[in-house]
Amino acid sequence: MYDVAIIGGGPGGYAAALYAHNFGLTVALVEKDQVGGTCLLRGCIPAKSWLQTAEVYSTVAESADFGVVSAPPQVDWPAALARKQKVVTGLVNGLSGLLKSRNVDVIDGYGRLVDGGVEVTAADGATHRVEARNVIIATGSVPRTIPGYDIDGMRVVTSDQALDWSAQPSRVAVIGGGVIGCEFASFLSDLGTKVHLFEALDSLLPGTEPEAVKVLERRFKKKKVKVHTGTMVGPAQVTADGVVVPYGDDSVEVEVVLVAVGRAPVTSDLGLEEAGVTLDAGFVVVDRDTMQTSAPGVYAVGDIVAGVPQLAHAGFAEGISAITHIATAGIAPVDYRAIPLVAYTHPEIASVGLTEAGAKEAGIDIDVSSHGMRGVGRAIIQGQTGGVVKIISEKEGPIIGATVAGPGAGDMIHELMYVVAWEALPAEAAAFIHAHPTVSEAIGETLLSASGKSLH
Repeated sequence: MYDVAIIGGGPGGYAAALYAHNFGLTVALVEKDQVGGTCLLRGCIPAKSWLQTAEVYSTVAESADFGVVSAPPQVDWPAALARKQKVVTGLVNGLSGLLKSRNVDVIDGYGRLVDGGVEVTAADGATHRVEARNVIIATGSVPRTIPGYDIDGMRVVTSDQALDWSAQPSRVAVIGGGVIGCEFASFLSDLGTKVHLFEALDSLLPGTEPEAVKVLERRFKKKKVKVHTGTMVGPAQVTADGVVVPYGDDSVEVEVVLVAVGRAPVTSDLGLEEAGVTLDAGFVVVDRDTMQTSAPGVYAVGDIVAGVPQLAHAGFAEGISAITHIATAGIAPVDYRAIPLVAYTHPEIASVGLTEAGAKEAGIDIDVSSHGMRGVGRAIIQGQTGGVVKIISEKEGPIIGATVAGPGAGDMIHELMYVVAWEALPAEAAAFIHAHPTVSEAIGETLLSASGKSLH
């Protein structure tokens, strides 16, 4: 009898398994593929490897601007693919070793919730039961698709297949202008692929500060990405040579279509309904203080949880929250308002807390401060002056949201994460001094403005 059985070895699942060691809990982790989940195997890590390749390529391509003359770069796609896989394999092996060192029993097979634990079906069809006092469901998500775009893995693909293309496509249509779609459009265009990017809503990265989106749009324009916002696509027409994508009164022919319209929770055929677990449109409803479902002793974490962001680091925190309740009966609720969101595009866009529009929708009386990077010394040195920092604060109150667009935004946002989480007043945060010259000085300048004492 295990203290905890976990179905799914992605970020939420393995974080819970590792954290349980702190309390001396016995853990079985059931995984039908490899440990690591979507993020490590088919999402965050491999995508960022491709983005890093694109950044290096762009740096070399633009090196003359810095007084370095070199031959025009060429993409060695097989080498980049091999490097991506090496990164993934190394991390998978490291995670496997860490789980072993924490005495987590990793069980290969498909897990299904049953009374008293988990039923595991092995690859050969054999079944056995893993008995456990508590069960954590962490089965993750899969790419969604849309009518008229049947995924064939060749001409019409999702991010799962696109990360393993054996050769660089010459022309790609990306359907979906959210984080996944924009990241693919970013690295593909940087590497020289012709990209059409379609988004049904009126803006890329819906819900993101418009000033930050404009920074990305300028980069896309420079790389000749054809952005189609407020545009619905018709059914794909697959030909011998490619795919015709109709939109409005026009169409575009590409080599391949990448469908990036979000991700759906993996919650079917898990025995959830039979166990009394409440679902909402396929997502699992939980008590957010504990991550416990409507079925006692059954918890859910990660992409399957209703009403929370589908982020690997959110899954980490949810796994810790679930284990804390299992081990101590105490609570360690996730502070979702202070979880950063990063689009690893070139340039990066990162945010935490409320946007200006979100604050106004909530009826909050706010002050808004922003600062561009055209006068920031380090940004000028790097040749990346198109960025912006925007801070939202309650009128005569704490900072409640922030967005950064520009070089290193994904790292810079954590300073503002603490500011939002600790409900710091603008004047309190502005009192801290940033090193010069750094891009982060743009945050310091914006905080000064938010405190009513701008420097420039």
